[in-house]
Amino acid sequence: MNSIESNFVLDAKGLACPMPIVKTKKAMNGLEAGQVIEIQATDKGSKADLQAWAKSSGHDYLGTIEEGDVLKHFVRKSSGEETVERKHEAVIDNTTLAGKLSDENVIVLDVREKAEYAFNHIPGAVSIPLGELETRMNELNKDKEVYVVCRTGNRSDMAAQLLNEKGFTNVINVVPGMSDWSGDSESDIK
Repeated sequence: MNSIESNFVLDAKGLACPMPIVKTKKAMNGLEAGQVIEIQATDKGSKADLQAWAKSSGHDYLGTIEEGDVLKHFVRKSSGEETVERKHEAVIDNTTLAGKLSDENVIVLDVREKAEYAFNHIPGAVSIPLGELETRMNELNKDKEVYVVCRTGNRSDMAAQLLNEKGFTNVINVVPGMSDWSGDSESDIK
């Protein structure tokens, strides 16, 4: 296999979302524009997370190579104004969402990985992992309010931006998401 040259290797093995992105953000500060970082991770969700983060922050996601259990992600640092990270403007907290769950005009979209959703999710939430959202967003009704949740608010922020770009006009990011959810929840694990 051809090896890809990078300017910096970041070890994010054994870390779960959002830590690979948090460590990558910090490491990017030490790189010059045009340099490439290799992020080594074992979290399967890191591929979609890093790809979406790179897009939202203006960096270039180059690709991922799988070597056994390790995913080697390659991201090129962009220059100047491109690195200003965008944030979705419409945000609510968990308590506000809990009060809206009985509204039939509301869709709760859970963009965590399937395993995360299976263990604990909001009753009635639609599960579409962030990495599948672009190809499956047609499953959502654009006329309804879409409240996007993930574990901490990072993936849901990226998902909300994507939905807005694709013509969804009433999309709200829920922060902090499932990491601090105290409302009703259910599990698919028996």
